[in-house]
Amino acid sequence: MALSWNPATGEVQADATYSPRRWPVPAYPVPAALAVIGGVLLGFGALWGAAVLVVALALSWPAGKGWLLGACLVLAVCGFARERAWQAAPDALLSWVGAQATLIGDWDGQLLHLSSPAAAVALAPKPKGPAGRLTVRGRLVRPEGRRIPGGFDYAFWLRMQGVREVLVAAEIKHLKPEGGVRGWFRRGLSAGLSPRESALLRAVELGERNDISQESFNDGLNVRDAFTRAGLAHLMALSGQNVALLVGALTWLLARLLPLKWTNARYPLMLTVLAGFLWLVGPTPSITRAVLMGVLVLLSLWLGRGKLDVYGVLGLAAIASLLYQPAWLFDVGFQLSFLAVLGLSVSNRVAALLPAKWPLWLRLALVATPCAELATLPVVLHTFGQLPLLSLPANLAAAALMAVLVPLGYLAGLLGPLAVAVNWALGPLSEALLKVVDIFGRAPVLTWGMISPAGFAVYAVFAAAAVLTLYRLLPLWVLPLTALLGGVSTALPSLLNPPSEIVYLDVGQGDSSLIRTPKLTMLIDGGGTPRGDYDVGKGTVLPALRAMNVRSLDVMVATHADADHIEGLISVLLGLPVGELWIGQRKDDPNLNMLLRAAEARHVPVREVRRGDSVQAGKATFTVLWPTGKVWSDADNENSVVIKFDTPKFHTVFLGDLPDPLESELGVGKLDVLKTAHHGSRFSSGQAFLDETRPHDAVISVGRSNSYGHPNPQVLDRLQASGVKVWRTDQVGTVRWPLP
Repeated sequence: MALSWNPATGEVQADATYSPRRWPVPAYPVPAALAVIGGVLLGFGALWGAAVLVVALALSWPAGKGWLLGACLVLAVCGFARERAWQAAPDALLSWVGAQATLIGDWDGQLLHLSSPAAAVALAPKPKGPAGRLTVRGRLVRPEGRRIPGGFDYAFWLRMQGVREVLVAAEIKHLKPEGGVRGWFRRGLSAGLSPRESALLRAVELGERNDISQESFNDGLNVRDAFTRAGLAHLMALSGQNVALLVGALTWLLARLLPLKWTNARYPLMLTVLAGFLWLVGPTPSITRAVLMGVLVLLSLWLGRGKLDVYGVLGLAAIASLLYQPAWLFDVGFQLSFLAVLGLSVSNRVAALLPAKWPLWLRLALVATPCAELATLPVVLHTFGQLPLLSLPANLAAAALMAVLVPLGYLAGLLGPLAVAVNWALGPLSEALLKVVDIFGRAPVLTWGMISPAGFAVYAVFAAAAVLTLYRLLPLWVLPLTALLGGVSTALPSLLNPPSEIVYLDVGQGDSSLIRTPKLTMLIDGGGTPRGDYDVGKGTVLPALRAMNVRSLDVMVATHADADHIEGLISVLLGLPVGELWIGQRKDDPNLNMLLRAAEARHVPVREVRRGDSVQAGKATFTVLWPTGKVWSDADNENSVVIKFDTPKFHTVFLGDLPDPLESELGVGKLDVLKTAHHGSRFSSGQAFLDETRPHDAVISVGRSNSYGHPNPQVLDRLQASGVKVWRTDQVGTVRWPLP
């Protein structure tokens, strides 16, 4: 038996006369949705959107409906025009960029919405506390894009929210908690609850993750990170689960409150509730998709059309979402939401493979999470760099709690300050969910790097083979063969041509460099920041390493104890296996002490290196040039660990913050690339040192608009006069230098 599409009904049906030359299209909206996607991609400048559009037109052709082909073309033009209009929208705050400004607007926990001019801005740092009417002062700047491998493209993310500016150094002048329905609802989620319980409820009921991101368990494990590691991050991204629980609870309630003859009255009531819910939480990609699908299903039942084809409903939701907000196509929440539904759509088929004597609900519960995870696998690995290994038991445990917590939480929100009457139960339920997160958030995860376009293509072929095998359109032996060929095709290039490069990471006003050779991987410094609570190692360096598929480090070097060099190493050491930690002068310093304690906890050997120490790794040599056996000074900079890296065709040196004239005592010799000391300060790169090394290029690791005046203009003049080409991380971002 095979599957085919009946163009008269737009449904999938069994068809013994199925011809392999016909496209098995599940429903009319699918090619139409692909047409919109193709148009948006073309409007964005991605030429491969033309391929998506061709697929959409090819899928619409077998239907024999000229109107469908025409509709696809019209929708493609609409998607193209909406994306271009989005890009061309005027920037109401352009004239204020770079200036100090006092802004008054509505803070929703994520963005500040202004009424005059009509615009929205992000705040850095985000204010703690409730949403409401906010007066804030700071400097308006344009956000930075992705500047490191695997880094978060903050500028593009804000663009998807319709935001072009960030108010930095935001100082809160006045905050009036939000009133009205939203304020009432939020008060219901905090009445009689602890701050952590309230933050959790606002995350799972309203999708507000700002406060829960600042909560930690007793040993310091961040709650939001634990959700991600446990495979439960979707609980805080409002989507189909919230809509299903809301509609399910409402259906159960109405069945007991309304007489049977008033059955049809339930549908307009539930539609009104869904519309109100979307207004309450705001139109994010995942919740908009879920609400649209819920509305379509309820309308179909109300009009007596029965259940709709899931693919058709999904296609209609995609069309409406992208025409409303075309940039959502590039939002990871949008992608994961639609892919998860596609995975869940085959769960009935997969459940049928389990023993028939098992209850259907149990079979579906066991296969639902794996199906959704397999469908979203490449996006999750590419975006987050890790895959939870115990997400199935974690989701089974959390699902039972969420089935009670979510409807009860909505009831608490409706009761507002009177919610103390039900929050006696919400408190223990919240703590139970946090306990599940705490337990499974400590489970091991599979780390991964960025996935190339070829990797996505290979996975798409495997997924297609899996679905066709599931529907018995392909023999079973094709599936393992596809997996084997896909694995070999993606792994073979890195095995035949292992990475060999130096990566100068953009860590702002700090320093971090990665040396990758076929035989040894070394990280020299990890950046850091003396201000704020942002962890450069956790938020910048570690994601970059994972994105570059660095699974472990043979050597980690802490050049000296300054925070902007070694603070980030702590999170890297805790997040990746490290073979050995090299340090220079051992001294009583808070930053160095924390790093050494982390090394001890991870059982990483610590080596105090001195001039003359070296490691040979294949054709590459790593030589320590500084410090010497004696202590020159109590100053950290003058005791920086200096590493000379040589191959037969390439020579460079990493100086830490070693000042001139100590540079000239190293005996470095001729260099191809100079990693300038101390971010190009006036104490670095003296003329005698440049005359000795005669580098072709120099890399300066420095933060944008830093307050130290780095790099020093005199240093830049000396480099230019010596014919050295300068690469600055504040201007070009991360610098990747392939080794000859």
